Amino acid sequence: METSESQNKLHSRLRLWEFPDQYVIEPADGSGAPCLDISRVDASMKLIDQVSECKSLRVPKIHSISGVVGMLKLLAGSYLVVVTETERVGSFLGHPIFKITSLKVLPCDHSLKNSPEEQKKMETEFSKLLSVAEKTTGLYFSYEVNLTLSSQRLHDLGAESKSLPLWRQAEPRFLWNNYMLEVLIDNKLDQFLLPVIQGNILFITSIGKDIVDITLIARRCTRRNGTRMWRRGADPDGYVANFVETEQIVQMNGYSSSFVQVRGSMPFMWEQIVDLTYKPKFEIVQPEEATRIAERHFLDLRKKYGSVLAVDLVNKHGGEGRLSEKFASVMQHITGDEIRYLHFDFHRICGHVHFERLSILYEQIEGFLEQNGYFLVNEKGDKMKEQLGVVRTNCIDCLDRTNVTQSMIGRKMLELQLKRIGVFGAEETISSHLNFDERYKILWANHGDDVSIQYSGTPALKGDFVRYGHRTTQGVLKDGWSSLVRYYLNNFADGTKQDAIDLLQGHYIVAMSRDMAPVPQKGGLEAVANFPVALAVVLISFWFATMSLKQAGSDYKHKHLFFSLLWTGICVGVAALVRANGRIFCNRPRLHKPRG
Repeated sequence: METSESQNKLHSRLRLWEFPDQYVIEPADGSGAPCLDISRVDASMKLIDQVSECKSLRVPKIHSISGVVGMLKLLAGSYLVVVTETERVGSFLGHPIFKITSLKVLPCDHSLKNSPEEQKKMETEFSKLLSVAEKTTGLYFSYEVNLTLSSQRLHDLGAESKSLPLWRQAEPRFLWNNYMLEVLIDNKLDQFLLPVIQGNILFITSIGKDIVDITLIARRCTRRNGTRMWRRGADPDGYVANFVETEQIVQMNGYSSSFVQVRGSMPFMWEQIVDLTYKPKFEIVQPEEATRIAERHFLDLRKKYGSVLAVDLVNKHGGEGRLSEKFASVMQHITGDEIRYLHFDFHRICGHVHFERLSILYEQIEGFLEQNGYFLVNEKGDKMKEQLGVVRTNCIDCLDRTNVTQSMIGRKMLELQLKRIGVFGAEETISSHLNFDERYKILWANHGDDVSIQYSGTPALKGDFVRYGHRTTQGVLKDGWSSLVRYYLNNFADGTKQDAIDLLQGHYIVAMSRDMAPVPQKGGLEAVANFPVALAVVLISFWFATMSLKQAGSDYKHKHLFFSLLWTGICVGVAALVRANGRIFCNRPRLHKPRG
């Protein structure tokens, strides 16, 4: 008789049989468990004892897969999402961790043959978004441990909770495929339900004679998930854009210690509408609701993390200043013993190169960090310390300035953790171990790049300081290029990507309405406009502009001509894309309705 534990254990090896009328997912881990049969006509599911006999008219394609991510339903068909390729990247609390390197979407849309022609067109339009979904980056999973919970929350789980299937233990905020799993949950397919997180999991090992493992985990919240310009601020329920929980774990000689910090957009409703300008205007939406929304946000943080210190890094002046002023005004109604607010004008104090001046910030938050501490268990698994509060950091994007700041906080806390475990002496620092110092900087730089790529499409700016400890010419030039790429993506690619994210997360449910316009057919310029064409035009404009600069000398007029040519070239390049690629510029019908 199977035990409860074996019944809840995920299948770690699967075989996919593609028949003309069905998919069969067969456990290949030697468990002898039933197979999952999925109809390609109506996506109905059932368990069967074994794969049916193959006949000459039903010769299947057979693939090895690593897991089932879930099922999505569109207008007429449904689409099964499976993991086809993975890479083992390390372990979390002794359990293997895998990174998803390839997803595949399998259609169950035979019923579409009998659908009206207009519905078929709409279905095709939506199914294109799934190809965007297949390219989602930063997805991780484990067959054995719940990755959605921090070490402290995992330790505090009761025995009954730990015996549940992994998906039932999961923190819904960080379960990337939460919506896609619903159909499998309804069919009670626990052994096929693979919980996935989005973020990153990175590892380094060793300090001198002591073997120390450092793990850095980012968990991206799905509540207001999206892309840089298309998801800003908070929603009416207090969920904010680009909310990421970062956990730093230290393990040595059976001891395990973790420190958690979070980032997230300013918690009231504000936005930037992309309009081809380099930096669209900041707009505060429903300002009268700002205090209520922020209160909901911080109440949620209090319940989950304890005390909260909000560190606001945005500028005091200009467009950012309006947002910072509103944030400070709102926090006056919320702050108290358990919730604190601190503004630190990163650009004014640190400029673009003097990031060592973050020590000024650390002096202001050191007391909070020491008071609220970190989580620590000994070799017997007994809790010796617990983290009682969290630092919440934000800038505008919660990427570049935020990552530099969080890496500084992480470094300071790691030194405290290593001293407590006995690896460091009282005056010892990470900087005194050159090899480890270099690897630790790279760890945080890669962490920042991954989080940034998921939100903005490019690596983090200012990453050279995190990586090398100082700004470099190459880093400044790289930041300039990344800013240009962000401009393109914001205006001409992220709209479609946002649609795909909304579809995957269940933020919008596909529905057909009577006022749907036909899907516009691309022709003329739209048929040939694409990123390579625009990029070529931009690069040509750079070349002509450079030639102009060489001729300019110190003449102000020629310098003005240089920048005019540069931006004119960019505008010409992006104009070729205006009607073809941007959701805001192409009146592509919005076929979703909010989930509710």
